[in-house]
Amino acid sequence: MIDLGTLVTPLLHRFDTETAHELAIHSLALGLGGQAPKDVPALSTRTLGLRFPNPIGLAAGFDKDARAIRPLAKLGFGHIEAGTVTPRPQPGNPGPRLFRLVEDGAIINRMGFNGCGVDRFCRRLARLHRPMPNGRMRGPTVPLGVNIGINKTGSDPLRDYPDLVARVRPYADYITMNLSSPNTPGLRDLQSATMLKELLDAINTRNPERPPLLVKLAPDLDDSSYEPILEAAIEGGAQGLILTNTTIARPATLRDPAARESGGLSGRPLAPRSREVLRIVSGLNKGRLALISCGGIETGEDILARIRMGADMVQIYSSFVLQGPGILTRMKTELLDAMRRDGFETIADAHGIDRPN
Repeated sequence: MIDLGTLVTPLLHRFDTETAHELAIHSLALGLGGQAPKDVPALSTRTLGLRFPNPIGLAAGFDKDARAIRPLAKLGFGHIEAGTVTPRPQPGNPGPRLFRLVEDGAIINRMGFNGCGVDRFCRRLARLHRPMPNGRMRGPTVPLGVNIGINKTGSDPLRDYPDLVARVRPYADYITMNLSSPNTPGLRDLQSATMLKELLDAINTRNPERPPLLVKLAPDLDDSSYEPILEAAIEGGAQGLILTNTTIARPATLRDPAARESGGLSGRPLAPRSREVLRIVSGLNKGRLALISCGGIETGEDILARIRMGADMVQIYSSFVLQGPGILTRMKTELLDAMRRDGFETIADAHGIDRPN
């Protein structure tokens, strides 16, 4: 069968990065993405009280406005995280604001939470749940996460995050608080243990019943900062952490001229720090919260290594953008091969066996 994604991805890369991204979303929304084969049972995993057909999710930032949820799910992701969605529409930062570093296997973005706002976002999610003519519910076909954030101006985090949870909770299987984008002034200050606990208390007061709540953290914190944040998340009733968002660091190994651009760096250069943060947090966590590892994941071996370190699942973004949808089939094949080699019949068998004591 012809892999349209493999054919189209090099053509998209002839356009500037943001134009290519818009074309990809538009094409997917029109149903041009294709259909991946059904996942084998060995890849299935359970966390957050949910069943996922495989442990590979699409990170937030690709489908910011929930325009292509079901087509993205059909490509073979185990879950989709839409957003980041903000209370009000906003244009984001001036362009150019999205850059491919192809030689480095990386992307730099300074988008600034551009998006349609929560009203339009929720209308799109509501359409996903409309019954079919036969009365059956369609839904997104895989678990759906919604990533929430605040506007650049006029925001009040203690008001906005609880309100956003209330708006998206009818449609989301889980919700992620984005406190770690480097492109919204002051946002990363909300990661402090004290502020995080206040935010979680406000969310729980406004939303006594809600889906699982996760917190997405930056890779640029001091190593010693993760323990109080973890404990605040647990005390505040969060169910998981996503490790990590993009970095403002610039490794000396970067070769692309675009490396000088400001913004958050994702992809291969982030992998060492992402692994290190997972190692630190997993050792402290000891299975209390679900952990999703994100940053520089390109192969099935990468996925198995993160699961062995204590990640329940992973998310990808840059490798998907740079290599196209075909990466999912390859990753799953490599993951299954690595599991068989190491004697694991299921994802659960591998989970946390290399977690620090």
